[in-house]
Amino acid sequence: MATTKRTRFSRRLPDHVTDELVTVLSADKKFFGFNELFEKVFDRLKARNAVSGGEEMLRLRAYEKLQNLVTRGLVEKDGKEYKGLDKVMDAHSDNLANQQA
Repeated sequence: MATTKRTRFSRRLPDHVTDELVTVLSADKKFFGFNELFEKVFDRLKARNAVSGGEEMLRLRAYEKLQNLVTRGLVEKDGKEYKGLDKVMDAHSDNLANQQA
């Protein structure tokens, strides 16, 4: 019997960084600079006690997640500013879990 090798990592836990990015971007329909957006996300994560790995590592993760949302067409990028589009809530982990069930 052959065993299959997994080459792709699948994260099953909710992604708190993406969830907070989505929450902030969907609440205010305005353009945010990355620093302003990160400060709001960082404050919300601290309030939930979901911060780990240090602020700089979290900043890098948040930027990567934000670029992923831009690539998926859920966030509009205008220069160095970002705005959540109508479908941005589709990236929230609650909605993803409902779609997979």
